Amino acid sequence: MNMLEYKEFKQVVASTPLVSIDFLIENSEGKILLGLRNNRPAQGFWFVPGGRIRKDERLGAAFSRLLMSELGVESVFDRSKLSAPFEHFYPDNFSGADFTTHYLAFGYEISLDIDLEQLPDSQHQNYQWYSKDELLASEQVHQHTKDYFK
Repeated sequence: MNMLEYKEFKQVVASTPLVSIDFLIENSEGKILLGLRNNRPAQGFWFVPGGRIRKDERLGAAFSRLLMSELGVESVFDRSKLSAPFEHFYPDNFSGADFTTHYLAFGYEISLDIDLEQLPDSQHQNYQWYSKDELLASEQVHQHTKDYFK
């Protein structure tokens, strides 16, 4: 699958909604995995891991690619549950604040125990397990993440 050049991708984000997968990972203690976002949109907020589905990429393949790149975990697509599709609107975009970003995000619930020390840091600078009550009460957790757990 070809990746778009920066200029082309910027035009896509400015013109169309993006389709993504968000991982709603709950450990055996009932806590939810969140990462502190490195990049726009939602930069500086705690957010569930996930990412964009690419053109011509099947859902199961995107799920596997994103789970591996975001968390270093082999696919558990057959053990996940689609929560619901959500719409995410952001006032900024990956390149700045000159236009908005619109996502159609598919939230998948997954039960996994993950060692936080082993997680990649390209998208998130830190990871933490939150109880549902903690994440709903925190001003540092992005509203779109909270919406998954209301």
